[in-house]
Parts: sequence; C-alpha cells; structure tokens
Amino acid sequence: MLVGGGIFFLIYSRFIPYRHFRHGIQVLSGKYEDPNAPGEINHFQALSSTLAATVGMGNISGVAIALGLGGPGAIFWMWVTAVVGMATKFFTCTLSIMYRGEDTSGKIQGGPMYYIVEGLGKKWKPLAIFFSLAGLIGCAPIFQSNQLTQIIRDTMLAENGLLGYNTMILSGSFITETGFRLSDIITGIVLVMLVSLVIFGGIKRIGHVAARLVPLMVLIYIFTVVYIIITNFSDVPGYLSLIVTDAFKGSFAREEAAFGGALGYMISMGIRRGAFSNEAGIGTEAMAHGAAKTREPVREGLVGMLEPVIDTLLICSMTALALLMTGAWTDTSVDGITMTAVAFEIGIPVVGPYLLIICVFVFSITTMFTYSYYGTKCLNFLGGAHRKHYYNYFYIFAIFLGSITSIDLVVNLIDGMFAMMAIPTMTATILLAPKVVEATKDYFMRKKRGDFDHY
Repeated sequence: MLVGGGIFFLIYSRFIPYRHFRHGIQVLSGKYEDPNAPGEINHFQALSSTLAATVGMGNISGVAIALGLGGPGAIFWMWVTAVVGMATKFFTCTLSIMYRGEDTSGKIQGGPMYYIVEGLGKKWKPLAIFFSLAGLIGCAPIFQSNQLTQIIRDTMLAENGLLGYNTMILSGSFITETGFRLSDIITGIVLVMLVSLVIFGGIKRIGHVAARLVPLMVLIYIFTVVYIIITNFSDVPGYLSLIVTDAFKGSFAREEAAFGGALGYMISMGIRRGAFSNEAGIGTEAMAHGAAKTREPVREGLVGMLEPVIDTLLICSMTALALLMTGAWTDTSVDGITMTAVAFEIGIPVVGPYLLIICVFVFSITTMFTYSYYGTKCLNFLGGAHRKHYYNYFYIFAIFLGSITSIDLVVNLIDGMFAMMAIPTMTATILLAPKVVEATKDYFMRKKRGDFDHY
C-alpha cells in the first residue's frame, strides 16, 4: 500500500513536486514566511520536529536490522520507499494544511484524522478513529528507549558491570523467566525524567528544542560516517553494486519467509524499515506539519517532501555503507544499534562508539519529544482537548517499558501499529488526491503571476 500508493501519487502528480524541489528549499529557508498565518510553528520548526522523529533510531539501528536480517538488497527497497515517499509526503502534508480542523477547545489542528473528517465528510469518521487508536500505541517511544538503553548497556556499562549490569530483577518469576537487568531499569528511569522536562511543554517547546539539537547532531553523525566511507572509498562502487544486484536475489536474507521465500522476506524487511525510517504515508508527518504557520497548503507539502531525501536517501545510505565497509553486518552475534556501534569501533577505533552514543542519545531523546506530540493529538481527537495531556503519563511509562523489553517484541509491535496507521492515511490521501493536484496547479499559476496574497 505504501509503495503502490506512492507510485500512484508520483505519476498522478506528473512529477510536479520533484520538479519544484528547489522551491521547497526556498520555502524552508523562510523566504515566504508569514508570521500572521494560522498555526503554531514555522516551516523550519515543522521540518525539524518531523526530522526529530524520523532522523533517529530508524537511520542507525533500523538500517542495521535491515542489513542483518535482509541483507544488502534490503537497502535498495529502503531507497524505493524514499523516492515514492517524497510524493506521498507532498500529498499528506499538503492535506494536513488544506483540511485542518478544530479540536474541542477551538484550536486549529492538522493530521490524517482531521483531513479524513474535513475532506471526506463525517461518514468517514470511523476511519479517523481507527487511525487515532492505532496512533496511541504506534507513537509510543518504546523502540527509541529500547535501542538507547541497549547502546548504553553494551558500550558503557557491560565491561565494568556498572549500574547493576550484572544484577537481574524478578528472574524466574511469573512475569519473566530471565528477569530484568537492573541497569536497564535505572536507564529507563533517567530517560523518563529527561523526556518529561520537555514533552509537558507542548509542540512549541518541542519545535524549539528540536530546531537546535537535530541539525547539529545530523552534522556530527554525517561527518563521522563520511570519515569511515572516505577511508574505504575504493569499496563504495562495489557495495553500491551489491545493494542493487542483491535487491532482486535476497541471497543474504537470514530467514525463509512462508510467502516469497528469502527474496520476499528481504523486500518486506527493506520496506518495513524504510517506512519506519521516513514515515511517509504513516500519518505522523501530517500531524507535525499540520501545526505549521502557513495559508498555503502546497508550501507545506513541498517542505515535507524534503524529509525522505534527508532521512533515507542520505543518512540511511551512509549508515548502510559504513556497516558494509567495516563488515559489521556479517556479525551474527550482534543486532540493531550494537551492530552500528561495532562498525564505528572498527571504522574509528576508541572514539567512534562514543561519538555514536552522543548522536544516538540526542536522536532518541528528540524523537521521544516529537512522538509525544503525535500521541496527544490522537487522544485529543478521540477524547477532547481537556483529556489529551493524559497521554503523556502513558507515554513516559512506555519509555520505561521499552527500556526493559526485548527488541523483537518492540519491533513487531511498532511495525504492526504503523501498518494500521498507514491504512486510513493512504486510503484518505488517495481519495483526496484530486484536491491536492488542483491546489498545486492553482498555487504554481499564482506563483508564476507573483500573486500570493490569497489562497
């Protein structure tokens, strides 16, 4: 549905968003900023808030999971989700502004649940409710807290047995046979306290913090990975070729799926991890961009379209090359974020893992900031503005839960909920696609005339 829908948007729009990529960058730079427009945050803060959610564990541990389980070919299918995801994000983010609604407090809100009701009509409200219910769990931060806890445990605490690394709680009980590691419990509690300081401040504080932290961490991460790539630059063509050729073979997939065999499993793994990484068509992106200060829906669509390029085509590809070049992807004894830490240790001895820890910490924390906003918007729609703050209490509990839970359980739960969120998002976006194309043609006609006084 995500890839097929993205291809539909790409063809149906006649590549219009791709042809105006440069204009999207101009909008992002603030050239067309209107401080009096309805909304809460500017274009750059909207993009930063969304990137705070997408640029994170999906780019670092998500790529490692895709490579470790699906093989190099899975990266190709991540690229496919990004290319078609650009068109998807253009449509969903445009709709998030075009069909904004009001919550019970009279405040303007955007997102799939609102454009389903406002764009398709009240009879479609069950679809909006379905999205919001899935979003309550899908937006829980358990993957981020799980992987952040894992890298802290495996790279900082394991060697010296710090913070109760060797102490197990409740082992052999009716809750769990293996027990919970005390260091994971302590890490989870610390994360709960840190995230609580920001999320109770709402989207303005989230956007403010994300706009400062995310660009800096992206640069640090990119420079670190670029160093690994440059030192092994002669290997780049060979590994890029391996990614493409294995995409249609699945030679390195670890499992045989019941349907499609190794090839089907590898394609599924690449698309799942790509969808988790850039979130195109899931609906989360539309919730963040729906808060942008603008009267021009198409502008927000163009800004949103930039995200898969930064997130998947740039950062995920660089992570994949680092994992391939260092050989870390062939180490079956590690998975997820620990595999990336091994690659950084090989590529940049001594310093590498610590640079990764800093980036992972900021990426995870900022992702947790943004996802809390998504969850509160879902509860706002379901139960009213006066109840939305209750989600934050569930949210901080989920941070702790993710810290002590196994990665397999976490990945399967979030993948399942993202799939449930994608169904109503893509259904409504496909049905409303003609409205987006009509608005896009009107926008660029007015741009040509230099008339931006009205929508």
